Amino acid sequence: MEKRYGYIVLTYIIMQFSSILGIPLLLSLGLFNDEPVGVAKQLAMTYWTIISFSLALVIVLLLLKREMSMRHEHAGLPTAIFWSIFGIFLAMASQSVAAMIEMNLLGIEPGSENTEMILNLVKVTPLLIVVTSVIGPILEEIIFRKIIFGSLYRKYNFFISAFISSLIFAAVHWDFEHLLVYTAMGFVFAFLYARTKLIIVPIIAHVLMNTIVVLVQTIFADEIIEIQKQAEQLQFIIKGLGL
Repeated sequence: MEKRYGYIVLTYIIMQFSSILGIPLLLSLGLFNDEPVGVAKQLAMTYWTIISFSLALVIVLLLLKREMSMRHEHAGLPTAIFWSIFGIFLAMASQSVAAMIEMNLLGIEPGSENTEMILNLVKVTPLLIVVTSVIGPILEEIIFRKIIFGSLYRKYNFFISAFISSLIFAAVHWDFEHLLVYTAMGFVFAFLYARTKLIIVPIIAHVLMNTIVVLVQTIFADEIIEIQKQAEQLQFIIKGLGL
């Protein structure tokens, strides 16, 4: 692994554990003194997440600045656009299949506590959407696909490289009950990168997928519930009319 890649991975690790000092720091500044203790801690965690992820992204992009200016052999623009968009459906499909396997074969109930916690934080601080939908996916694709998968792929075949990098990607989400779901998604993003040789392709697919999920489950949640209620009422009327 190249030295700058090592620095990038180190930056990501520090970011992941920075809340140990960051949250108490924000609380000590008295920024949330007007809030109840529980709410203050939640706000401190949310804002530190935004700060730490943003700083990490700036550092990572600076470390990759020279590499981004270099020309490489890769897929053309039309191909990149196709796989970026198609990749969203591939990732969602893999997530659904993995969830069905977990539920039907492993007896694991659908739904993730990790995802639910993040969505609750987004409802409290909508600005967090920038992290969950944009900054987070960019960092994850650079770390797990470009660096980890890319380094392994130079030595091993696609399956081994994708499996190891995807398993690490899944473990970092700290949701071991749904390890299969995250691993399946990791395989899709690794495939997109290997197929196009452009890290921007899995980044776009990951960003758009996360954005859709967050918007559907937070901002448009009430509208979706209302549509479901109307559909149920219509179904009840149709059954009542014997149609």
